[in-house]
Amino acid sequence: MAEDTHQTIQNLFSSTDPADLLRGLALVDAAAPSAGPWERQTLCDMVLPLFYIDTLDHPEHMPVIDRAIAVIAGMGESAIPVLFENIEAGDVKADIAMAQALGLMGPPVIDLLIARYESGCGDPSCRAFLLFALGKIKSPEVLKAASLAIEAAGSVELELRDTATRAIGKFVESIPPGALPTSTRDAFVAQLQRRLADTRPGVRAKTVRRLGTLAKFDHLDDAQRAQLKVTIERILGHDDQFEWDRAYVVRKEAREALGYVA
Repeated sequence: MAEDTHQTIQNLFSSTDPADLLRGLALVDAAAPSAGPWERQTLCDMVLPLFYIDTLDHPEHMPVIDRAIAVIAGMGESAIPVLFENIEAGDVKADIAMAQALGLMGPPVIDLLIARYESGCGDPSCRAFLLFALGKIKSPEVLKAASLAIEAAGSVELELRDTATRAIGKFVESIPPGALPTSTRDAFVAQLQRRLADTRPGVRAKTVRRLGTLAKFDHLDDAQRAQLKVTIERILGHDDQFEWDRAYVVRKEAREALGYVA
C-alpha cells in the first residue's frame, strides 16, 4: 500500500463526516486485496475504531458501521488476529460489530473460532462473543460448534448461557430439514428443556423461541412436537394446572411458538 494512500485513509478517518469515513472505507476496501497479511492487519487496525461510534447518539453513522463490517469481513482470515486482540475491550457495540464481521467471513473461520473458544478464551464474555459470532455464520458446517453451545447453555454465567441459548437457534436455522443429526437434536432439546426453569425471564424467553425454531424448521419428531405443545400450553396457562409463566416476554414467545406446533 502506497504511503500517500495510507495517509489519505488516516486523514479521512480523522473526520466526523460520514461521507469522509465512507470514502476512507472505500480506499481500505480497494487496497486490501493486493496488500500482504501484515498490511491487511494494519488496515484492520485503522478501521476498528469506527465500531466504537455510538449510533444511538449519531444514527447518521449507521451506514458507516455497516460498511466497516463488510470491509473487515472482506479481509478474511488476515483480520482475525486483530479482532481477537480487541474482543475483550469491554465495548458491547464494538463486540457486536466485530462478531458480525466474523460471521460474514463464513465457514472458513469456523474452525478458527472453535479453536479460540477451546484453547485461548477462558473468560465467559469472550466465549459468549465467539458463540455469537458462530451464530452469525449461515452454513450447516456451524454444527461443528454444537457441543460448545449445548455445554455453554448450562453455564452459571448469565451472559454465556443466554448467548449459547440464542446460538442453538441460529445453528438450527442453518440446517436443512432432515439434516440435523438425531443425537444433536435430542441434546439441543434436552438442554433447552432445562433452560425453561432458568431464573432469568430473558433466558426462558430465548429458550421458548429456540424450541419454536426447532419446530418451525421441521427438526422435531412427532413425540417432541407433541411434548412442546404441552409445554407451551402450560407456559400460557391453557392447561388445567394454571401455572403460567409470570413473565410477559416468555408468554409472548410462547404464543408465537404455538403456531409452529398447533
